[in-house]
Parts: sequence; structure tokens; C-alpha cells
Amino acid sequence: MTGALSRNHGYRLLWSSQALSEFGFNASMIAFPLLVLAVTGSAAASGLVLGTAAVARLAAGLPAGALVDRSNRKRIMLGCEAAQAIAAASLVAALLGGVASVPHMVVVAAVFGVAAALFEPAEDSTLPTLVPAEQLSTAVAMNSARSSLGQLAGTAAGGFLLAVGRFVPFAVDALAHAAAFGTLSFVRVPQREARPEPAARIGREIADGLRWVWGHRHIRVTVLCAVVLNLFFSAFYIVVIVLAQRWGVPSGQIGVMAAMLGAGGILGALLAPYLVRRLSPYLSIAGVFWALTALTPLAAFVHSGYLIGLLFAVMALLPPTANTTIMTEQLLLTPDGLRGRLTAAIGVATGVAATAGPVLGGALVELVSGGHAVLLCAAGIAAVTLPVTLSPTLRRFPRQPESEDQLQQKEEPMDDDARYEVLRNDEDQYSLWLAGQEVPAGWHREGKEGTREECSAYVDQVWTDMRPRSLREQMDSDAVAT
Repeated sequence: MTGALSRNHGYRLLWSSQALSEFGFNASMIAFPLLVLAVTGSAAASGLVLGTAAVARLAAGLPAGALVDRSNRKRIMLGCEAAQAIAAASLVAALLGGVASVPHMVVVAAVFGVAAALFEPAEDSTLPTLVPAEQLSTAVAMNSARSSLGQLAGTAAGGFLLAVGRFVPFAVDALAHAAAFGTLSFVRVPQREARPEPAARIGREIADGLRWVWGHRHIRVTVLCAVVLNLFFSAFYIVVIVLAQRWGVPSGQIGVMAAMLGAGGILGALLAPYLVRRLSPYLSIAGVFWALTALTPLAAFVHSGYLIGLLFAVMALLPPTANTTIMTEQLLLTPDGLRGRLTAAIGVATGVAATAGPVLGGALVELVSGGHAVLLCAAGIAAVTLPVTLSPTLRRFPRQPESEDQLQQKEEPMDDDARYEVLRNDEDQYSLWLAGQEVPAGWHREGKEGTREECSAYVDQVWTDMRPRSLREQMDSDAVAT
């Protein structure tokens, strides 16, 4: 967290609360199947409990997005943290009392899954109201780093905590969610009017959200890209893990492989704010596909766990930049009243792909030799890389103007004569831009040029309604309809 974003008190509290929450969640989720095996000795029961969390998250995804858009988002986030703390604490009590059962664990797993389905769109929808537009990409990248760090640290700690005591990972999880609840309660989220609608209308609201996602070319194309990439990369990951076991790679090295993938993701997320400013959106998105197309086949010829781990780390470096570019544009393009459904729809689509990927990978390993399975996954990624490269939509993907702080950094020291011009985008949002610089895609010159103070005064005069144009039109349409 750097620059002006580090001074944003609300965002710091939100980030800190979720760093705690995600650590506890990942620690308990890695311990869950091991706990079920220890209590019941049944691999089927272990799979049932773990699968319940994933199924509950996917099943609740689309309704959760609609609920987020019609309700108080901070209350939803607080409710999710409270529900997870209570569920984890109930499991701790059952384990200490010697009455833990599979049905109880299934219920706890379902609570975790539904809470995750609700929290993610609530947080993503709140983010543009906590940070200015020019800081949004950095906030998105820092959230990605937080998630990768929570997954890496929580997963590593979960097994150790379980060795200390069966109840310990879940006690830590309960405390983490309770602490997150307390921290989150101090976040001041701008008030928005909740829309108490009949429950019967939720299906229509979900359909409205899906139409919005499908009806906007930038969103539609990037979602399809993410789905295909998630499908083949998650298949590739399982194929490589299975092959590593067949090649006799020690389990410790396999753990290092997984950890290096997470470490690469953290480093990539930390680099993302810098790369977003240096690379065009098209290059950051297409570059991920070309990098994975080139790197994926190498796994068929590498039999060292450490080298595969290094390969994983390199592969994980660029996706956070592309994700930051895409998500920032999606959040800014989408009206506030649809952001929950946007995030939910994308989460369900990519979640289905990530769930189907391991099934595809397992089938490939059974049907063909290991090296061929790797190459088939690489071929799947390569097959979509060509249309991504040629896509006119991605070539014209808009680039966000830089903040005034970033513009100042580009100026020569003590240069008080720098000239600026005012830009306006298709959503009637304004920004300052150094005069003479190439205008980013999606932005247009307003015809006003002068010093920073003169341009800022002009923006203050003409930008009297901060709502994006699409949101104003939607609200005006709703007012006419009622």
C-alpha cells in the first residue's frame, strides 16, 4: 500500500480486516478435510464437507450479487464476518465436547461458502466508494496481494495448527473473523439507499445483471477470456501435481511448488500498480496469454520440483496486472446499483471454470501420457491466445488517466510552467492530463488548457454531478418508471 492510498483510513481498515479474515479462512479450509479424516476415517466424508463449501459458494453466487445491490453493503460484510466467527466457534465447542459430527461440519462449510459468496461482491462494490478513481487500480492490486498472502500464510499455518490440536485452526479462524468484524465496524462507507424489494423479484434482478454483463463488449470479452484461461490453467496445475507424484518428486518439494505459485502471485500483485501505469491494457492482457502459451509446455520436460516451482512463480507474475486492469475498468464502467451483480456473475463464471479444470486435468492424465496431457493444456491456452491477440475490443481497451500525484512525479523539479488540459470520458467523468501527451483510449479533450490550478477550477465548475452518466440515466429511468 503506497502513496495516497496508504493515507486512506477507510481502505486501510478494510484491507487489514480482510487480511485477518482470509488468513483464518484459509487456515481452517486446509484443516477441514484433515479434521474429517481424523474424526471419521472416511475420505468420502472429507470430500463431502470440502465440496459443500465450494458448491454453496457457487449456488449462492448470483443471488448474493442481487442482494448486495439492494441492501446495505457494510451490514452484509459485517454479517458475513459474524456468521463465520459463530460457525467456527460452534465447531470448536463441538470438538472440545467430543460431539463433532459430519452433518455439523457440512453446515459450517455451507456457512463459509455462502459468506464468501456474499462478501466478495459487497467488498468489490464498496471499493469505488472508498477510494478515488485514480487510486482504484492500486487498491484492486493490493486486494489481490492480500488474498494471495492470506492463502499462502493461512494454508501453511493450517496444517501446523491442526498438529497442535484438532480445534486450534478453527479457534484461530473464529478469533480472526471476530477481529475482522471489529475492525470492519470502524470503516465509514458512504451511505446508499437500500432497496427493500420483494423476494420474488430477485430472479428478475439477477437476469438484469447478467444482461448488463453480456451487453457490454469490454466486460463480455474479458469474462470469456478469464473463463477459458481458468479452465485450462487449473487443469494444467492438477496435471503437473499428478505428474510430480508419478516422477517421485518428494511431497516436500510439491509443497514448495504450490508455495512458489502463491509467492509469484504476491510479487505480481505488488508489481501490478507499476505495470498498469507502464503497459497498455491490451499488452497487459494479451501478454498473460502469450506468456502462459510459451511457459506451459516446459512443464512436460522438467522433472525437478524446485524448477517446476520456479516455473509456477514466473507464470504467476503477470496475471495480477491483467486482472487489475480489467477489474478497474469493469468497476468504473458499471453503475453502483449493478456492481454486486457484476462481481457475482464474474465470480460464478470463473468459479465454474476453476472447478471444471481439475476434472478436465484428471481426465487428461487418465486418457493420455503425462507429457501429452501438459501439451494438450498448453494447446488449449494457445487456441484462445490467437483470438485474444486479434481482438479489436481488447486492442481498444480504455486506459485510465493518471492521478494528479502521478502527473506531478512526471514533471521536472521546480517546473511551475507545466501545462495541463482537461479530459472527459464517455461516462462524463473528468481528469487532468499533461498537455501534449497522447490521450488514453476512451477519453476526449474538453478544449480547456492551462495551469493545474486553472484546469482544476474549470473541473470544479463543470463537474457538478459526480455520478457516472450510465448511473444517472438508470436512476432517471427508475424515477420515471415509478
